[in-house]
Amino acid sequence: MELDSLYQEVILDHYKSPHHKGLSDQKDIQVHHKNPSCGDEVTLNLVMDGQVVKDVSWDGVGCSISMASVSVMSELIIGKSYVQALAIFDAFFELMQSKGQSSGDENLLEDGVAFAGVSKFPARIKCALLGWMAFKDASTQVME
Repeated sequence: MELDSLYQEVILDHYKSPHHKGLSDQKDIQVHHKNPSCGDEVTLNLVMDGQVVKDVSWDGVGCSISMASVSVMSELIIGKSYVQALAIFDAFFELMQSKGQSSGDENLLEDGVAFAGVSKFPARIKCALLGWMAFKDASTQVME
């Protein structure tokens, strides 16, 4: 199986069976982000336990890329320290800015590397970053 096909399968799996989808009643903060260029939306609830991301729950509507990306992101950052979560965010953001020149750090991004091909399509980068930007917004507000 070709790597691109495997990555497409990972994205479709997260889209069809999203992780942590469904807003929890428990939250320190809730944020809502919308991609005005395509209409994708995500609402994200964040629970911090001191410096640790205790829980992320979300709900949204949008394309397979935006919904799969927030699923991957939630899976990656739950249980991580705020500093670790920001490092994962930064690595994913760099991957999205690479214009297809980077394959990403699989040890850090795990399933997130499946979005490497998305970085070749500027119109789709905002889709992939939607949930990530919601997390950055929420976590920055909680940690201030």
